[in-house]
Amino acid sequence: MRSIYNFSARPAVLPEPVLREAADEMLDYKGSGMSVMEISHRSSLFQSIIDETEQKLCTLMNIPDDYVVLFLQGGTSLQFSMIPMNFMRNRKADYILTGYWAKKAYEEAKRYGLINIAASSEGIIFHISRIAVIWKMIRTRIMYICVKIIQSMEANFIAARTAKERYL
Repeated sequence: MRSIYNFSARPAVLPEPVLREAADEMLDYKGSGMSVMEISHRSSLFQSIIDETEQKLCTLMNIPDDYVVLFLQGGTSLQFSMIPMNFMRNRKADYILTGYWAKKAYEEAKRYGLINIAASSEGIIFHISRIAVIWKMIRTRIMYICVKIIQSMEANFIAARTAKERYL
């Protein structure tokens, strides 16, 4: 089998053993007579997939027991509406405009409440000064999106967060 490596953001390259296991289980998942895509999301077999995945994810990422893992369908763009719908209890939020994707998230969030631009550097190629980020981060919640592919500022954000921790 000839492999072609995909270096784009998604989908990821999967190891051949993973692909072979998925192929073997495509017609008969764990002796159920059905593929995993045919199993009812209410069945105990499907629940075992969710439970095992959550356990492995929590172990891998060291997620504390008092956190809940949510498995949601959709991609990043769907989360631009899911986040404000679920976390904007007072229908207000601060957003930092760091680039293309942050602006898309901001535009979507405006549909669900009053969105304040806490900091933006759109006019200067999305490079935010550390002072602006520190000052606005004192608020309770803030929407921050960092995608390294399009005009990232992750290093500046980490430095700003470190300075904020020293400040507080």
